[in-house]
Amino acid sequence: MYHPKDIIEVLAGNVIKTRSPFGIPKNIANRWWQTIQLPAEGEALLFTGMMYQFIPFIEKTTHYLQKYEDTWLAEWMRLVKYPPKILFGLGLAMITKQKEKQKSTQILKDIAFILSQSKVSYYYKPDLDEYSGILLYDLGDQENFIRHAKFVANKLNKAGVQKIITVDPHTTYALKVLYPKYLGVSFDVRTYFELVNLESANGKGRVTLHDPCFYGRYLGLSDAPRKVLNKLGVECLEVRNSGTFTSCCGGPVESISPNLSKEIVDRRIEELKATGVPIIAFCPICLGNLKKSGVPVEDLSTMLARCASFS
Repeated sequence: MYHPKDIIEVLAGNVIKTRSPFGIPKNIANRWWQTIQLPAEGEALLFTGMMYQFIPFIEKTTHYLQKYEDTWLAEWMRLVKYPPKILFGLGLAMITKQKEKQKSTQILKDIAFILSQSKVSYYYKPDLDEYSGILLYDLGDQENFIRHAKFVANKLNKAGVQKIITVDPHTTYALKVLYPKYLGVSFDVRTYFELVNLESANGKGRVTLHDPCFYGRYLGLSDAPRKVLNKLGVECLEVRNSGTFTSCCGGPVESISPNLSKEIVDRRIEELKATGVPIIAFCPICLGNLKKSGVPVEDLSTMLARCASFS
């Protein structure tokens, strides 16, 4: 296990210097929108919060953390906080495979496609899309979380943003619960799947949903994707630990102890695959962590985009 203080100092240092927990400049991490046409005007801002974009880098970082956990090489973590943050970020970006980056890029493209097919009035401006700071909060660094959140909230307020569409549970919780609580700043925040308006007479199949902790336990949004899938003719087979009582994927502890995280995800995947049907996740952290088990897991947006193509 790594010392939590070392992990927090590295992430916080990166966020302070680069606005990214991994030190990767936004113009490198956030390129998903460059090859498609997105609305420049609309009622609500599509705000990715950068979490899907970060997944390839999280997986690459976790790979090395797990490899060296509980070895003498784990001491390097104490030194990572000293080199220039942007050099660390650029190095991480270079060793992360392009194929993995494209997978996350496609998920965001799918979400934009789903919103368009659902006739949602939205727009996207990459200069307004920022990381929410949620990992700092998750690890207990409230001071630096608030510091970064003020930067994000001020930027959105200056741009006159009132309505926001989010794509992941971590960013949703940050904007919907934490920003009002710690900053006194409120936005009208809704997830993309709450706005999906698709129907299909040809829908079929059965799936099992893994409910992210933030959606299931804290935001009460587990029913929304089930209703969307039911309208498309897809049946959701439930496991015992779902909804409000969902089991964690192990993601929150992967930066502190990748080995412990693996134990947690192995238990969770056994619960999910017991239904014998495809497993669907709708959180980038959950998606990446569940896939480590070797069992196929698909993102909700990928399935919805496929259904939208035939609706």
